[in-house]
Amino acid sequence: MFRQVTKSASVFWLFLFAWIASDSSRLIACNIPVFRYALERWNPDSTKVLIFYDGSLQNDDEALVTRFEMETTARGGMTNAEVIRVNVSGAMGERERSCWNKIQNDAKAKFPYVAVQFSLSNNRVVTPWHGPLSESSLQLLRESPSRSELAKRFLTGHSVVWLLVKSNDDAKNRIAKEMLEAELRILEKKIKLPDGIGLPGSELYSEVPLLVKFSVLELDPKDPKEKLLVNLFQGFESTQLDEPLLVPVFGKGRALEVLPASQVDAPLIGDLTMFLCGACSCQVKERNPGFDLWMSVDWNRELFGESGEVPEPVSTLARKSSTPKTIVIPPGKSK
Repeated sequence: MFRQVTKSASVFWLFLFAWIASDSSRLIACNIPVFRYALERWNPDSTKVLIFYDGSLQNDDEALVTRFEMETTARGGMTNAEVIRVNVSGAMGERERSCWNKIQNDAKAKFPYVAVQFSLSNNRVVTPWHGPLSESSLQLLRESPSRSELAKRFLTGHSVVWLLVKSNDDAKNRIAKEMLEAELRILEKKIKLPDGIGLPGSELYSEVPLLVKFSVLELDPKDPKEKLLVNLFQGFESTQLDEPLLVPVFGKGRALEVLPASQVDAPLIGDLTMFLCGACSCQVKERNPGFDLWMSVDWNRELFGESGEVPEPVSTLARKSSTPKTIVIPPGKSK
């Protein structure tokens, strides 16, 4: 399992990052809420897709991998993935060799073989999925109904979408959903966005409505189309299917944390939601908690129009350091 998360630990890092964000001596103030700043200004981290082969790829496999590479953001595509070719007969890096050794222990892999890796906080890397290379496997990895729905909601103004990974216990699933939806309805009426949005230093760059809007999206662990995300989230907890999991997602598909439902209550939901709706004092993505999901969305085009050109932000610091200009004031009329 990736890690065991407790409510107290979540609250600890939440306030830790709030403290970092409040250090005005190092950071530039910004009144845009975290969820909107992430949507317009943070580029998603790339999911690592390792292609293992022995010697060389056959013609059909080579063509498949090449087409997939062209779809990645590294090649100008829209899926935030990085393809790493690994020849097991050649020199392998430590990360690739470690991954391959674990795969051989788990399954009888036949070449070519694919492993998907996500980078989490503290430089940790996890491998929630591995299997044979095929067109169908790559299609399921890069797209799923839940990820399409996430993108749709964020681009229509949803602030935060809470994924609910269902367990085998229908009663627990129902209780978790009702508790979450009830608290989110209260927070929608209670939370006020920061003042000063739209002023210099806090400009909005897209026409997506700026709303305080929260929603719940259920994830069925039995759905083969959702296997990648389900494996990723369930790997955080030893409880597996015995308990539903809650995952607040914002921005361009950034998951804030994976929480077992039994450890989530109204105050914790409020704390996490207030953090995401508060002023984004910490503009550096790496200083904020969370990890990015694999999404196949042309975010820049959806946010900024056909050209996909991102407006150039101008910081308050840059304004203060710019050279002042003098102008000639014409004399007034004398009687």
